[in-house]
Amino acid sequence: MRAISIIYRKELGSYLRSPVGYLIAAAMLLVCGLLFQSQALGKEAKLSADVLSEFFRFCSGCTIGAAIALSIRLIAEERQTHTIVLLNTSPVRDAEIVVGKFLAALTFLAFIVSASFYMPMLIKVNGKITMSQVLVGYLGLILLGASVLSIGLFASALAKQYLVAASLALVLIVVMLQLYPLGIKLDEPLRSVLQDLDLWHKHFGLGFMKGILNLRDVVYYVAVSYFFLLLTTKTLEAKRWR
Repeated sequence: MRAISIIYRKELGSYLRSPVGYLIAAAMLLVCGLLFQSQALGKEAKLSADVLSEFFRFCSGCTIGAAIALSIRLIAEERQTHTIVLLNTSPVRDAEIVVGKFLAALTFLAFIVSASFYMPMLIKVNGKITMSQVLVGYLGLILLGASVLSIGLFASALAKQYLVAASLALVLIVVMLQLYPLGIKLDEPLRSVLQDLDLWHKHFGLGFMKGILNLRDVVYYVAVSYFFLLLTTKTLEAKRWR
């Protein structure tokens, strides 16, 4: 745990000291705010629950983008600066490196996401939504962000360059986002399997986005995060002895 704590503080500090982290945060909040104003609020009369769902839909896309940007540097940067050698020769297990970096990125992402909290509060002031709907939506954003971070971390472990890591992460995420639409065109049981594996539509779009808390959706995002963190650990172990 001490090694995880050291890596966690180091990585979180790098986000807080670097202008890149703040640029990512500013870009996400700016895009989310603009979409909220122009699309979710708009000029048409809408139910408060529908406006809130629209907000979480746009914010989920911004969260995915921010998570990719935050995660692709985590290991690729170590290779570019050749500090990966120090990590490989230190008495720290690969799993501790992965967990420490992941938790630091997740903490910073949670800060960014929580900074948008005033937007649904504007809906609450002028409409009829419950705090539980808002909190469930934000829980979904954090879990979705954690899953994307783990995918980006895995891509970062595979690639040496930021651009390659970003491209690989984007491909993996796009594929997982297309499983639900693809499953609709197929017959059972393949349809259900692909729809259950989809990263957004079934678990966020039909659940968290509408303020519905389902244990199945929570388990799914936790399982995706664990799976890709495990793949990242195994990738680092394989590269250590190459």
